Amino acid sequence: MRIAELHTYPVKGCHRLDHDEALVEPCGLAGDRRWMMIDADGVGITQRETALLTRLTVHRRPGGLRLSAPGLPDLDLDEPADGPKVGVRIFSNKPEVPARFAESEWSSAFLGRDVRLVWQADPVGRTIPESPGSQVSLADGYPVLLANLASLDAVNDWLVEGGDEPVPIHRFRPNLVVEGAPAWAEDGWVGKRLRIGELTFQVASHCARCRVTTIDQESGETGRQPLHVLGKHRRFGGGLMFAVNLLPELAAGATGVLRIGDEVTPLE
Repeated sequence: MRIAELHTYPVKGCHRLDHDEALVEPCGLAGDRRWMMIDADGVGITQRETALLTRLTVHRRPGGLRLSAPGLPDLDLDEPADGPKVGVRIFSNKPEVPARFAESEWSSAFLGRDVRLVWQADPVGRTIPESPGSQVSLADGYPVLLANLASLDAVNDWLVEGGDEPVPIHRFRPNLVVEGAPAWAEDGWVGKRLRIGELTFQVASHCARCRVTTIDQESGETGRQPLHVLGKHRRFGGGLMFAVNLLPELAAGATGVLRIGDEVTPLE
């Protein structure tokens, strides 16, 4: 079993970046979901409410990034280390976490309404209640999401049997994609640990899926699958489950590197 793909999403909800290797920090893959667009109430904007975010392309550079979208000039931004402090919420019912204001004009033009782009300067400011001492970026809940290609094959078999088109793994917006494991092997990893390359991770939980999986990540078009078929076959634990959430086992300030081809080994 090995890593087949590595992805990050520098602005929450944006089109993925593909990597041959990625730096890993306690809060997840370096640069992953450290930026986010927020509404007037300071709540994060995601593909759940606007599939237009699929058209947002981000190119990272040291100390900043470049935003690209159809019909708009590219925008280069530096990380606003001294920008105004703002409190943001990942969801409206979650506690505020600290961030820094970056800009609003370009982001508002892109989404066609008044929004602000913010940057998470320090992931230490957001922890996971279920995992004391953890750190997480502006991701929904956990630092790293791992998906299994064989499990996707099983989902696609169900889709084809029902007369629907298969879907790519990118519908599930994973950070790590593994190949060489049996379908649903990840179900048996929850609560255990994985060695991936030279690093170890706790497998914290299954990932409950939402309507984002029904959005074509290239076109932004929305349908009903694969969420409908997950409802038939993968409804347990309070959600429709696909992929697993990981916690890097790294001390504060420590880093590691993952590469495509790294071996993935469940640990007892």
